[in-house]
Amino acid sequence: MKRAKLAHAITALALLGGLWGCASTVTTSSEPVSYERSGAEQTEADRRAHVRMELASGYYARGQLDTALDEVKLALAVKPDLPEAYNLRGLVYQSQGDVRRAEENFKRALQLNPRDPDAMHNYGWFLCQNRRMSEAFAMFQQAIATPRYAGLSRTLMAQGVCQARTGAYADAEKSLARSYELDPSSPVTAFNLADVLYHRGAYERARFYIGRVNAVAEYSNAQTLWLAARIENKLGNQLGARDYGRQLRNRFPQAPETAAYERGRYDD
Repeated sequence: MKRAKLAHAITALALLGGLWGCASTVTTSSEPVSYERSGAEQTEADRRAHVRMELASGYYARGQLDTALDEVKLALAVKPDLPEAYNLRGLVYQSQGDVRRAEENFKRALQLNPRDPDAMHNYGWFLCQNRRMSEAFAMFQQAIATPRYAGLSRTLMAQGVCQARTGAYADAEKSLARSYELDPSSPVTAFNLADVLYHRGAYERARFYIGRVNAVAEYSNAQTLWLAARIENKLGNQLGARDYGRQLRNRFPQAPETAAYERGRYDD
């Protein structure tokens, strides 16, 4: 895997966990600077480090965090200045709840490669999750301003989710709508945009976006169905709300969203 692709993969992994439902309760210069060498210029240390990083990324994706840390350690043993290693180690520590070590590693990744928007994105998401919003928005803006940034849509999505966390729904709508324009296939963006529009009282538009999500079986879940039910309730369509409620009962009988539906707590 090329270094730029690995960086984007790490960023996407960071964002996928936890973005369903985040909008209401509350995944990366031109291309990132690449240390990849080709042909004879690529050293044995480069090759070994990248193999370890691919393994580490895979273990992180499967939730095998200690093993991922072991692989990152081996990558750094042969390439101590590898920015992606610190970036990924920051994500692993973040997943483990070790805030201090996570931040240290994100900062080290950016110290080694200050122009890497993927690392900016991941550090921004870390800051948002730790309620350091002004710092998070500054980091997102640096990533967004990077020319020809391949991860622009996901950083706009993360920024929108964090703006919604602060109650800045108008700004969140702008960020999420732009993200959706860039990547209309993202169910996470569509869900969060629908949620923001719901909070803004734009129920018809919210219905459109959540409908796109629930139309694909593997994308729908208890949160998406419950949001759709709440939207239909606001629109006065009790038949539609009950239909989504039946789906909740049948597919997710133990989910908190199903319990909320049973109690008629649409406005909680």
